Amino acid sequence: MKARISVLTLCVDDLERALRFYRDGLGLATLGIIGQEFKHGAVAFFDLQPGLKLALWPRESLAHDSGIARRGSASPDFTIGHNVRSEAEVLATMAQAEAAGATIVKPAQKTFWGGFAGYFQDLDGHLWEVVYNQAFLPED
Repeated sequence: MKARISVLTLCVDDLERALRFYRDGLGLATLGIIGQEFKHGAVAFFDLQPGLKLALWPRESLAHDSGIARRGSASPDFTIGHNVRSEAEVLATMAQAEAAGATIVKPAQKTFWGGFAGYFQDLDGHLWEVVYNQAFLPED
């Protein structure tokens, strides 16, 4: 198998609310909710970088599509890392997320490995790490 991850899908409780958080609060570009004409088809896509999209999909739709019973809301079993170019950008991104309704679970601070990072949870409990790491600077 070649590693070709092209879509990260976050299951959400309220698609409209999640769309507003990511589009209006965090400023991610999207065409909005598509597929509403199909039962269990409503989804919102966001372009993250070339070849990688973020999808928001209702939990009940994934349960229906996969055949796996819904077990409640998401727990922070993994994080989504958002690397930025400076400590100031970490602080600005954390403030933007909080203003959009995110919960700051760990304020931005120096890390033990020499970076600078903080964590927030989106409206559905998905855990994001905003991090400045000189070894992993984004190209833009």
